Amino acid sequence: MSIDLSQFFEVFFEESFEGLDAMEAELLNLVPGEEDLETINTIFRAAHSIKGGSGTFGFNSVSDFTHVLETLLDQIREGKRELTAEHVNLLLKAVDCLRALLSALQAEQDPNLEDAIALRIKFEEILGVNQSGANKVAAEEQPAQPEFNTYQIDFKPHHHLFKTGNEPLYMISELAELGDLETLAFHNELPDITDLSADDCFLSWRFFLNTVKDESAIREIFEWVEDDADISITLCGGLFAEQQQATIEEPAVENIESSPEVAEVAEVVAVNPSKKAATAKVTTPAAAESTSIRVGIDKVDSLINMVGELVITQAMLSQIGEQEITETTIASLQEGLAQLAHNTRDLQESVMRIRMLPISFVFSRFPRLVRDISQKLNKQVELKLLGEQTELDKTVMEKISDPMVHLVRNSLDHGLETVEQRIAAGKDPVGKVTLNAFHQGGNIVIEIMDDGQGLNTEKIKKKAIANGLVTEADELDADEINELIFMPGFSTADEVSDISGRGVGMDVVRRNIQSLNGSVEVSSAAGVGSTFTIRLPLTLAILDGQLVRVAKHTYIIPLISIVESLQIDISKVSRVGKDLDVLRLRDEYIPILRLYTIFNHQGAIETLDKTLLVVVESDNQKIGLLVDDLLSQQQVVIKSLEANYQKVDGVSGATILGDGRVSLIVDISGLIKLSGLRKPGSQELIIESKANLEAS
Repeated sequence: MSIDLSQFFEVFFEESFEGLDAMEAELLNLVPGEEDLETINTIFRAAHSIKGGSGTFGFNSVSDFTHVLETLLDQIREGKRELTAEHVNLLLKAVDCLRALLSALQAEQDPNLEDAIALRIKFEEILGVNQSGANKVAAEEQPAQPEFNTYQIDFKPHHHLFKTGNEPLYMISELAELGDLETLAFHNELPDITDLSADDCFLSWRFFLNTVKDESAIREIFEWVEDDADISITLCGGLFAEQQQATIEEPAVENIESSPEVAEVAEVVAVNPSKKAATAKVTTPAAAESTSIRVGIDKVDSLINMVGELVITQAMLSQIGEQEITETTIASLQEGLAQLAHNTRDLQESVMRIRMLPISFVFSRFPRLVRDISQKLNKQVELKLLGEQTELDKTVMEKISDPMVHLVRNSLDHGLETVEQRIAAGKDPVGKVTLNAFHQGGNIVIEIMDDGQGLNTEKIKKKAIANGLVTEADELDADEINELIFMPGFSTADEVSDISGRGVGMDVVRRNIQSLNGSVEVSSAAGVGSTFTIRLPLTLAILDGQLVRVAKHTYIIPLISIVESLQIDISKVSRVGKDLDVLRLRDEYIPILRLYTIFNHQGAIETLDKTLLVVVESDNQKIGLLVDDLLSQQQVVIKSLEANYQKVDGVSGATILGDGRVSLIVDISGLIKLSGLRKPGSQELIIESKANLEAS
């Protein structure tokens, strides 16, 4: 019976990416001259596993590249070579290269081998091997360069080869270690499917091997199968090596003349890496989202227990349903339904826990990021990670990573001072960036803190005035000025940086966080540092919401957005413009939005003093939503409106209520945008209303 290895690909990719993460983390812990043997062994084992797995599945571009870095690691762990900073940097680049190769293969694309070839040459230089695979030491001792030859090897196994316990794949891997290998597979002897036997070998191969080894080294690989295969080894000369070198220096597509047999080639199984680089000019695929979650056995056990309780409750209710209806059975039915509700809630919580992962999965990418950027900026930076075991929904975690990267880049580039600036200011020359995560109510809070120079409020205000966002007459406190960095296109950077620009793209950061029903705010003190605080729901699947009635329709407002609900005092309302009412609430002026107007409903209550106002906040801007009535508060399961219907402005999703009706979930940020309160001139109307109310 043949085995379809492709069914194991996804597991291989997941384990390989985990191995690369482990390699990166351990490499960042290495200190040249003080390396720990166990750390080196951990890195070596991860590389070895990736090499072995990729070789098994025929991903030769990965196994060939991993071989050279594995050799370097092996020499270091055996004490034959001392670890240097150059080695660490090169190994980290190799991790990035392997990640790109694996991502391409996972996306079923041909990997771009240019970076792999360049890195492989550097590894070979360190190992004392030149680009063609010859030993540099031998080259220095002997004036003549080692002679390279190309061998054509025809390998045609007898049909019974598999029954002898031999595997051609292992022989191909050994051949690849002798030099540069091109492999062609032939399937011209494959029988009809009805006559195909999984125990018989019907394939044959032709190899072109460019090597400094002699024929005896090649025959040694096939010595175990000499009686079970037809083997032919022919010396072709050194042309292949010359072509390979020419390909590295000047990429070009080559046409290889082939015999009639080559017309029956099934596929090119492994190609000379340099030739692959010359022809595979493809774009790097986007990183594929993980399609699986590793779940602790305790969570699985809890889920099984909950299902068991649910089955027991269902059996009890079924038994009650078969009994005669009496007061006793009604009481039992009510008790059973209460138990069912309790079991369902527990089951829901258990299922949601399966999606929860520690935020360390996100935090783990930042040590490498901080190391690389601090080296580029010539700054000394210490990264502290707190609350790494704080759990967050997998979907939220995948989408919060990019905004966090942007904020950390800002802290490193423009938040922290240079070593000289910190010393002059009496600070520790080593700057500190801290990532902290913790639960707060039904949300998770993530803080990105630095002890740098803080935001320059004076510069921010001048830029805002120049951009027409505020006027000289506006009295803004420091926090209000700092919030201006989240305005679209706002930046105080004097020049464009390839790392970041304080303020560049901050509106995108906020928008991405808001798409997760979250919020972001900043606090800063000159000379002390800045803190960006992100608040997110624990999950995107369930929402705590307030049900409200507008005309005959029911809407859901996220509880996280609600500040308060109140009855309107008409004496504190002022009309500005054509149709905008503003309520003076304590020391604030709240624009009133009529939901029945925005969503075009008929039959709603229009008199202000007979309605209710739900004050909500988004982007540090408060608005009042006019509703007919407040209903209950409840958890709702969020369904994507865009995936099931289409995108609707002012609506973030939908849910199904207990009576089967569909209810829309209000998007506060979208409503503000839809109402035009963020358009130029809208703030002037509110300021005008403020003056009118104060005058009255």
